Amino acid sequence: MSHTIRYNLPESWVWANIGIVSDVITKGSTPTSYGFRYIKRGINFVKVENILNGRIARNSIIEFITNEAHKFLKRSQLAENDVLFSIAGTIRRIAIVNQDDLPANINQAIAVIRCPWDLICPQYLKTVFESPITSPSISKKPRGVGMDNISLEDIKNIVIPLPPLNEQKRIVARIEELFTKLEAGVEALKKVKAQLKRYRQAVLKYAFEGKFTGEWRKSNKDKIEPASVLLERIKGERKKKLRKKYKELPPVDKESLPELPEGWVWERVANVGEVITGTTPSKSKSEYYGKNFPFYKPTDLNDGYYTRKSEDGLSKKGLEKARLLPAKSILVTCIGATIGKTGFIRVSGASNQQINAIVPQRQNLPEYVYFACISPQFQKSIIDNASATTLPILNKSKFELLSLPLPPIEEQRKIVEEIDRRFSVADEAEKVVEQSLRQAERLRQSILKKAFEGKLVPQDPNDEPAEKLLERIRAEKAAREGNKKKRAWSLERAKNHYENGQ
Repeated sequence: MSHTIRYNLPESWVWANIGIVSDVITKGSTPTSYGFRYIKRGINFVKVENILNGRIARNSIIEFITNEAHKFLKRSQLAENDVLFSIAGTIRRIAIVNQDDLPANINQAIAVIRCPWDLICPQYLKTVFESPITSPSISKKPRGVGMDNISLEDIKNIVIPLPPLNEQKRIVARIEELFTKLEAGVEALKKVKAQLKRYRQAVLKYAFEGKFTGEWRKSNKDKIEPASVLLERIKGERKKKLRKKYKELPPVDKESLPELPEGWVWERVANVGEVITGTTPSKSKSEYYGKNFPFYKPTDLNDGYYTRKSEDGLSKKGLEKARLLPAKSILVTCIGATIGKTGFIRVSGASNQQINAIVPQRQNLPEYVYFACISPQFQKSIIDNASATTLPILNKSKFELLSLPLPPIEEQRKIVEEIDRRFSVADEAEKVVEQSLRQAERLRQSILKKAFEGKLVPQDPNDEPAEKLLERIRAEKAAREGNKKKRAWSLERAKNHYENGQ
């Protein structure tokens, strides 16, 4: 039973079942199941990850099969204009097969829909599959253990709005025209977004080279305490706090670091603040979890400077089993693909073991430490010092030895003011960009909605109605089925004659 949302169609349109309008709906197979191996060069073997932006991204294909395997796996061979539909893992990646993609085969996570293309426009079918029209049919179907999947039967039961063939082509042409203009605008917005990111990086670079506060330093030269004096006081407090655990850190290798303005020093992270590695309370103890205190993970640091919320939370008992982090701690991801991702928490809580937190000494401005941690120089040092494995890791000991530029506390405040002022302008610009991108997406959906309600292009009374088109499709399918049966009967008859010696 289809979950497609039905509505009134133009008089010349009909609702049509994919199983009726298609000649073939099948899926691929895995060559290794039949004893074939993948090779470095040969016939394209397409997987879900190779379907990108409505096409087969051939340069992303890394596994190929022999011509022998291609011929043997006949069911998974592709033909020009086939519509591909991913049915496992990432569901509903859609593509049209072009002549340049061939020869090619697909695996079992992809369905191929093949129609009589002289009666159905392949681009129209692809666009319908991509549109919200078929979303209810697909969203209600995913199932599976460990990986979402839908069946070929689910694909066959999708019902689509079917206009006359000529109108299908007019709709596709109009959508392409409108989407081309829309994409140009979206690309321009994405460029602005990228420029804002580069601008922020440039602001941070200049800030920690002391370029925003040069004049301020000259005017206050005799009034400010040098960072070296500040550092000695910090070390004294750290030594007092840690007592027997305290150990002198190796001196910073200044030769490998950029030169700093007068009055600044390079210092180890461990001397800027206390480093705390997170831990996860036992998941089997449900009483440890609740909504009382945030439990920060790398995915919760997306808000960066304004990190307040977490997906998971801890109870009071859970917090006792974790390591308390006060508000205005700096959380740095030190493992995995998002290594270096940083958040400035506004609400006290705890973190998991993927995060090293810096709780700044009271002589340092927490906001300053956060901005220093997201600066290009510090982020590069995280990558450079992480273990060179598939899963990069920077443990607490190595993290503590990373270096940060430390100016006098008064200059730290001034630097934060300068960064805040410039970042607030960039943030406002980015809000406008994001709003425009959302509007572009709404416009895209509006175009598709109008297209499949018959309101995007005018109807032509001279077009063959879709009902007649559907009758022709049914008649051609019936004729082909009849021919198959005749051929099967002829082969069976010939076999009987041969076996009976006739």
